Amino acid sequence: VPLQRGTSLRQTLIESRFPENLFHSLSMDLAGKYSSLLDNTHLSFIEPLTNYMDNQYFGTISIGTPPQEFNVVFDTGSANLWIPSVTCSSAACTNHNQFDPKLSSTFQPGNKMVSISYGTGSMSGALGFDTVQVGDIVDRNQGLLLSETESIFLFYSKFDGILGLGYPSLSVGDVTPVFDNMWKEELINEDLFSVCLTSHKGSAVVFGGIDGSCFAGGELQWVPVTAQKYWQITVDSVTINGQIIACRESCQAIVDTGTSVIAGHPGAIRTIQGAIGAKADKYGLVG
Repeated sequence: VPLQRGTSLRQTLIESRFPENLFHSLSMDLAGKYSSLLDNTHLSFIEPLTNYMDNQYFGTISIGTPPQEFNVVFDTGSANLWIPSVTCSSAACTNHNQFDPKLSSTFQPGNKMVSISYGTGSMSGALGFDTVQVGDIVDRNQGLLLSETESIFLFYSKFDGILGLGYPSLSVGDVTPVFDNMWKEELINEDLFSVCLTSHKGSAVVFGGIDGSCFAGGELQWVPVTAQKYWQITVDSVTINGQIIACRESCQAIVDTGTSVIAGHPGAIRTIQGAIGAKADKYGLVG
């Protein structure tokens, strides 16, 4: 297309004797033209969590086209997304929402069976791929597991499935975790997620940022991850009233949002229990 050079807007205004004081007052904002490309601050999303008796925290996601909704635990102690399937034969599936791949036009089978064990249960199922929506984030072609068997423990859970937030090295079946897919597909503006768990209203998981309303006063303390599998960190010590009662020479610990208990070496746990006057039940748990 041939281009022709014309008089600039600046020169045209000068020649028309446009008032100089008004000329200099004109607002020039070239970046504003491209703000939708330059400003990615909107690429962080808050997913509200429901608190069930300070024991289970879960949020709602949707899977498939049209979407089918599920309540899932956002679990830093695992890395896979799984939900019950309509083909599940376990009692634990009967009282939870079940995914029907035949009702989703975007579902693709994965032709692989996998099993996952948790601290209080297990599941096995088939690999598949579909669109997963978390809040306003639409994660297309996400790998997920459709359970066909589940431990009876899950029968009593208030959630349908689990969305793992661990590192890819923890994932079973070489499935890319949901968060890593979000970052890979540039659906969030920071390689960061944060979790806020509270006994009151306001529990949430934030993808691509931090919810400053979840903490008051001071600054966040960042702790290095020592092994990129679980969210493993170094605990310098455990103290009560200024006295070290466990991890005297430091110890490794996992930050796990999928459990409501503090677990550890029997000796250290007994010391902590004794220091706070707690007694374990027959299962070794303290309520």
